[in-house]
Formats: sequence, structure tokens, C-alpha cells
Amino acid sequence: MADEIEPIPVGVIEDHPLYRAAVARVLEDAPDIELGVVADSVARFAAGRQPAGGVVVLDLKLRGVRDAAAVMEVVGMGHKVLVVSAHAGQAEVLGAISAGARGYLSKDADGAEILRAIREIAVGNSYVSPTLAAFVLNSSRQRNTGPKLALSKQEQQVLSLLAAGERDQDIADAMNITVRTVRSYLDRIRDKTGRRRRPDLTRLAIEQGIAHEGGLRD
Repeated sequence: MADEIEPIPVGVIEDHPLYRAAVARVLEDAPDIELGVVADSVARFAAGRQPAGGVVVLDLKLRGVRDAAAVMEVVGMGHKVLVVSAHAGQAEVLGAISAGARGYLSKDADGAEILRAIREIAVGNSYVSPTLAAFVLNSSRQRNTGPKLALSKQEQQVLSLLAAGERDQDIADAMNITVRTVRSYLDRIRDKTGRRRRPDLTRLAIEQGIAHEGGLRD
């Protein structure tokens, strides 16, 4: 008998009752999700004592709390943060990522995308919806004044797709190359930059202003 897959523990911090209930329903219906503490503030979430190590879906614009402070506080509890917010401007997204968020979605995201983001974040990846990532990275390109890394065109494309939350197989499909080649490019990027983890590579893409041009095929 195969070992059962451990469910992903997920908490929710959202101060809008209807949206909070809707997200909770999506999570409760997912067989690989274990819904934990659901609260309307960071303080009440902390009082619920959810064990560290899971994913927390966090509304960015909580009453009385600065955006980055909320992200940093939840990260400091040992959780991986997925921001889901009605505010999806450059400042909000970059600020949340800089504060330690592993993912960012607008509240237009449907239940399937929320679950996909949670699953990616749970295994150590980052997730920013592709459309939002392209907006952020394009804006960052215009603002970035730091030194540019010597990355090939193919390495930049791999990095931009990774920053958009795509998995190795998705990147391979988009670029019409093999997964082995994708991983070879990622190894080269890691060797050149010294950044090993996917969240760190996502931040690198933002710092470098590398944008994905064109969408993934279905």
C-alpha cells in the first residue's frame, strides 16, 4: 500500500467575511489541503497557534497593519506567505516579495489558481500569476539601475518563466526544449549568481528587470 501524501497545512488571514469564507470553502474542498486557522487579523491568527511550516493566504490590506509588516510578521512565525490582494500595483507586489512573501495573486484569481499557487509554494517554489509577473518585471526593467548580470538570452527567458511561477516542464514546453536543458540553464544561472533557491531566483529576476515576452501555450 502506497504511503499517503501528507496534506498541506494552510491558514487564512482575511478581513473581508465573504472572501474569507469563499477561500475557506475552496481549501476545504481540496483533498490535499488541511485547513487550519482562519482569522480576520494577524493577531487573531497568531492566537490560533497554527504550527509553523505551512502556507498562509494573506490579505495585503488589513485594517491597521502596514503591508510589509503583516508579511514579515507571518513569515517570522515560520509560515510561507501567499498574498492575495485586490491591490496589485508594482509597489504592493515588490514590497510583499521584498518582505518575504513566496507568492502574489490578485483577488481576481479563481480557486484553481489559488490552489496551484499554494501547491507550488508548499514545495519551495514561488508563484506570481504570469500576467502580474510580466507587469511587475517590465516596470522593474525601467526602474532598475543596478549592474546587469551576463545571462544569455535563453537563461533570461528561463529565469523570467520561473519568476512567473512556471514549473520546469512548463518552461520546457514554452521554449520547445527538454526539461534536462531547462535544468542545465538553471544550473548555469545558479553558478553565475550564487543563488540556489527558486524564491531567490525569482527575486533576482525582479532585481534584473527580466520580463517574460509572450504567454505559455495551453
